[in-house]
Amino acid sequence: MKSLQLGESKIYFGDEIYKALNLQLQNGSYSSVFIFTDTNVHQKVAYLLLEKLSTNLKIEVIEIEPGEESKNISVCNETWKALSDLGADRNSLILNLGGGVVTDLGGFIASTFRRGIDFIHVPTSLLGMVDASLGGKNGIDLGHLKNQIGTIVLPKMVLIHTDFLTSLPIEEYRSGLAEMIKHGIIYSQPYFSYFEKLHNYDAAFLMQLIYDSVQIKCNIVEADPFEKNERKTLNFGHTLGHAIESYFMLNEDKKRLLHGEAIAIGMVLESYLSHKKLQLNKNELEQISKVISTTYKAVQFNAKDIDEIIQLLKFDKKNKGAQINFVLLNNIGNCSIDQQVENDLILEAFNYYSKL
Repeated sequence: MKSLQLGESKIYFGDEIYKALNLQLQNGSYSSVFIFTDTNVHQKVAYLLLEKLSTNLKIEVIEIEPGEESKNISVCNETWKALSDLGADRNSLILNLGGGVVTDLGGFIASTFRRGIDFIHVPTSLLGMVDASLGGKNGIDLGHLKNQIGTIVLPKMVLIHTDFLTSLPIEEYRSGLAEMIKHGIIYSQPYFSYFEKLHNYDAAFLMQLIYDSVQIKCNIVEADPFEKNERKTLNFGHTLGHAIESYFMLNEDKKRLLHGEAIAIGMVLESYLSHKKLQLNKNELEQISKVISTTYKAVQFNAKDIDEIIQLLKFDKKNKGAQINFVLLNNIGNCSIDQQVENDLILEAFNYYSKL
């Protein structure tokens, strides 16, 4: 499978990743290598990478606890200190081996340590492969608010192999599928149509879907690296989705939602808003709603939940002053950015979602 280029970052697929990584280690003039991972990934799949490394460089492993709770400044401080204590310098390389939390966090740590050292992403979740590892967004949460602190710095390479998905729970698969579905909704009707009939699929078909999703994200990011215009379309479903994710993270009496689960809800809500505010027709709204409602379990919201979720919208990164900006659909494959929506219409959208 042909490699892809995004800026100065190269993306490799399948068994080619090991050849590419070892060439980088051989030619990169590195002093040492640090594998940044979480305890689950280290235990389950790290051996797949470690046994293929061919280098005489010193290799150290730094582990964190899995989960969104680790995406904070305290973990950054602990990791920066560990790097320093273990002799990391400006010629060290960090391999971020894990899902979206590890690549977001590891990229932020690497892009700020010693004012920036090289890093490579090796995503081990579907979400990481098609979204979090791509495009150079690195960051941490500010309390329960998602990705409020960060940098935009591209990794040297992204290495994608479905072998790393072998131990991934089914709910994590679904979480990654949400971003793939989103890529179809915002960019390509033909790609979106795959998810209307997606039931059982083999590894080769999954790899092709991943490759196509990565290609879509690369096309968008290449056109707008610093999110001034077109790249904002990747936030479709995320204005309400991130607020929902934060709300369920903040409330101990609520069952936590995975990122993709929250974004899936956000996409239904924002598709309804698109139908009401722009040109998205009823058939396309129903297409999107059907794909998502058959893939994800419904979540119940009461009036208090909805009110507090709406309050969280003011922290969205796309906002300009007090103005809350949405990405809305003209039709499947075409978006409009910087759209404003009245709260009454958001309540209508939740009502629509509750009846699916």
